[in-house]
Amino acid sequence: MSTAPARNTMDRFINGIELIAAFFIGLVAVDIFVSVLLRYFFSVQIPDSYDFGRLLLGIVIFWGIAATSYRGNHITVDLLYANVGPRMQRFIDVFATLVLLFVVTVQTYTLFDKVTSTYAENVSTFDLRLPVWPFFLVSWLGDVSAVLLIAVRTYRLIFHPELLGGRYQIKAVE
Repeated sequence: MSTAPARNTMDRFINGIELIAAFFIGLVAVDIFVSVLLRYFFSVQIPDSYDFGRLLLGIVIFWGIAATSYRGNHITVDLLYANVGPRMQRFIDVFATLVLLFVVTVQTYTLFDKVTSTYAENVSTFDLRLPVWPFFLVSWLGDVSAVLLIAVRTYRLIFHPELLGGRYQIKAVE
């Protein structure tokens, strides 16, 4: 997460997305820790612990996509990128971000179909018979956030690269 203070509403929104992703990662960790602790020491299992774990992992994945897509902290291969000039690097960044925007937008559309079909089919967890669609809905909201953040990143890459920091910082001329 960024340590710089939020400069405007969009930066606060981006930081909020990152906090939501961190919250769900913490929730998954607590679920796993408590489940293992109860099972190992007391031979007790939390009802639907497995279902909650896998559904929460899905949520973490989609909110994680949102958090990493804007910051550009995902895994990259720099073989070509490192051997071209700054102008071509910026072109590669814009092109790659546009491709990512397209892919995640299509993914968001198909995930919404999964939310509605899960709701219509009344899919529920094994032990407690809780509906699964709210978990899918929260995952879809993470994907929607990813689309918004990737769109903001694309806009900033093209028109205001200095707002992204890092290699796009404007260097003062002495």
